Amino acid sequence: MNTILLENMVFYGFHGVYEYEREQGQRFYVDAEIVADLSLAGETDNLIHTIDYTVVYSQIKDIMENQRFQLLEAVGAHIAELILKTTIASEVTIRIRKPAVPIPGPLDYVQVETKRRK
Repeated sequence: MNTILLENMVFYGFHGVYEYEREQGQRFYVDAEIVADLSLAGETDNLIHTIDYTVVYSQIKDIMENQRFQLLEAVGAHIAELILKTTIASEVTIRIRKPAVPIPGPLDYVQVETKRRK
């Protein structure tokens, strides 16, 4: 098995429970951990036998920047399910960090981790 990692991707999105979050937007930080059997790609050195992470990046970017969700759990679920549906991945973990949260205290960010398997 192999793992492809796309770490700390940054997108400007409009996600949140409160209306002002969905209107003003903010930066979100996303990690994608994709597990698949890529042994054939290792043998053939051919892109068609692996997961094209430029395509995965574009899929994540589209969801993060062009769709609106109230919950990070919903964003993560949509991303993970799309990757499983459109690639040979057997397992996907998505981590989404939101630094500006309406919590009255100091913290770096809130993170939601979503795991899905075929």
